[in-house]
Amino acid sequence: MKYLLSVLIGASSYGVLSTIVVLAYGQGYQLGEVVGTQLLTGCILAWLLAIYTGWKERSRTSVKSSNRSNRSPQLTWKQRLLLMLAGTPSAITGLLYYHSLRYIPASLAIVLLFQFTWISVLVQAVSKRQRPNGMTLLTLVLLLGGTLFAAGLMEQKTGEFPMIGIALGLLSAISYTLFILFSGKAIPSVHPAYRSAWMITGGLVLVFILFPPQFLFNGMLWSPLLLFGFLLGLFGAFIPPVLFAIGVPHIGGGMAGILGAAELPVAVLLSSFVLHEQVTPLQWGGVIIVLLGVMLPELHRRRIRGVEYSS
Repeated sequence: MKYLLSVLIGASSYGVLSTIVVLAYGQGYQLGEVVGTQLLTGCILAWLLAIYTGWKERSRTSVKSSNRSNRSPQLTWKQRLLLMLAGTPSAITGLLYYHSLRYIPASLAIVLLFQFTWISVLVQAVSKRQRPNGMTLLTLVLLLGGTLFAAGLMEQKTGEFPMIGIALGLLSAISYTLFILFSGKAIPSVHPAYRSAWMITGGLVLVFILFPPQFLFNGMLWSPLLLFGFLLGLFGAFIPPVLFAIGVPHIGGGMAGILGAAELPVAVLLSSFVLHEQVTPLQWGGVIIVLLGVMLPELHRRRIRGVEYSS
């Protein structure tokens, strides 16, 4: 149960981000300042965890043996660079997703971001040159249909949504798909704490290149921006990777995907109660359909296993 709760809390943490960003925009802060402070605080927290992890590993090694062969291998600079590059899609996702919140409601932005579920299936099918099976196609239909309802497209005219906001939301889904693809293949043998630290560092460097961190020198960092950045770094760049690293190896990727869907209702719920965005019953129905689409493949796989075991 504790591993299930670990992944559930980590996924729910992602759902908090859009509400915090909208509140930061309401205080007059800009995109580069919001994302920059998020990655800066997340990077500091990640490196503190990596340093603590290294200290524990050295202590354990020194107790067992002083033999150098028992110590954890050191990362080469090539490996560090690869991890930093693998972390850049995460920063791009944040930039696109947060920028879309300038034009569209948070409840719509999270639904568009959630399209990474079927985009990742499409990328996998193309890369492996395998046609999706019937269950996968049914899942895609549910996800796309649920999106139409959850986004409110069935109740409002398409022209009421700025196309730039919708485009940014969909692009954030594509970049998040790339992040999932790259992060799973980039030096998987390295301890999760070190991988997270170097990947967040790569994202931070990219953001600071695109948006020079003037807030570090003009005194703005010590305004409420620091609180917004700390909350975004805590809930977006630190808590989810740590809790996923703890829980996913024990519950499996399929169940993690189901629990990861908790991000969507949390984001919509907060946008309704905190930001006072109007979320209709039809939109909530769309959210439920999207969640069913995410859960369906794993439930089907577990049913097949149950039949095989019983036979």
